[in-house]
Amino acid sequence: MIDNLHKLPIQERIQLVEDLWDSIAADQNALTLTNEQRAELDKRMDAYKADGIKGRNANDVIDNIRKRL
Repeated sequence: MIDNLHKLPIQERIQLVEDLWDSIAADQNALTLTNEQRAELDKRMDAYKADGIKGRNANDVIDNIRKRL
């Protein structure tokens, strides 16, 4: 089956990946975090709350990236 994927045009393969990812995202509640993943997320959230840096506006970041391209 996977060998047949290489026969598809690249645009169709990209669409398949997008469709697959969308199906996974729709079922994300079925995924459970491991204790290690939960601990890492807690650690990152604590660090975020402690440093007080709220980040930058996404549009500003994108504009900055585009200027550098």
